[in-house]
Amino acid sequence: MKKTSLFAGVIAALGVAAIWLTSPSPIDEGDLPSHQPDPVAGERIFWAAGCASCHATPVDGRRAKGEAKLRLGGGMELDTPFGLFRAPNISPHPEDGIGEWSMLEFVNAMQKGISPDGRHYYPSFPYTSYARMETRDVMDLRAFIDTMPPVLGRPQDHELKFPYSIRRGIGLWKRRYLAEESIIEPASSNDLVALGQNLVEGAGHCGECHTPRDRFGGLDTNQWLNGAQNLDGEGRIPDITPAGKNVSGWSAEDIAYYLESGFTPDFDTVGGSMVAVQENMAKLSSEDRAAIAAYLKSLP
Repeated sequence: MKKTSLFAGVIAALGVAAIWLTSPSPIDEGDLPSHQPDPVAGERIFWAAGCASCHATPVDGRRAKGEAKLRLGGGMELDTPFGLFRAPNISPHPEDGIGEWSMLEFVNAMQKGISPDGRHYYPSFPYTSYARMETRDVMDLRAFIDTMPPVLGRPQDHELKFPYSIRRGIGLWKRRYLAEESIIEPASSNDLVALGQNLVEGAGHCGECHTPRDRFGGLDTNQWLNGAQNLDGEGRIPDITPAGKNVSGWSAEDIAYYLESGFTPDFDTVGGSMVAVQENMAKLSSEDRAAIAAYLKSLP
């Protein structure tokens, strides 16, 4: 009887520990900064964060172009080794989108990966990068999204393999990979580099594609921006550190011009999934692009 009771106690303790380790950890209303959200500032964040690249409703099975990028009805598919992910509707539609979300719910989604009903979001949504953004920027982004047209309809849910289909387990994953701290200390500490670090490590989420992942799908930050397998197609995403063979000879001006125009120093053009990224970066200010370039060139 005593052994049975002890065994039951151990199982109960493990269950409680599992619940605690996998529980969402949202921020509270009091954690939000005192800030009046600015939709004009939010438009800059919208393009830096590449929201339209995933959430704009595809047109005839292809990525949206022009004004269609502002119809954030979702539906783009990302086929990965973990399963098929589908981007959700984030338009201001009150039922099918995020129109009824509070600002706190939006911030928790962006920076904690938690839905309004308390579920973990899968990290195909790059909240591990958005966690490094200034919360004021996230609030501005919400203000800009609220100016967009509401889009009716919801895409189908994800189709994931076991055990990745167990959403609760993401809570444990977050304890390893979700952090607000900077990834790396650049070789320079000037203001332009600091701005670039904020954009690259945060809203721009460049590491989500350019950094290798470990077997659990988390970024291997010891190989920050060293290039990675292309999860959405064939080939590899290039190393964009100063050691990367594709960009080692590029100057900061070359990088900034590439982000603006899509042309490399040898007059080749941007291709693959980077096309959408470059189109977004072209909408930023010249200072922002110069800052991104300065940060990349400052990496050890």
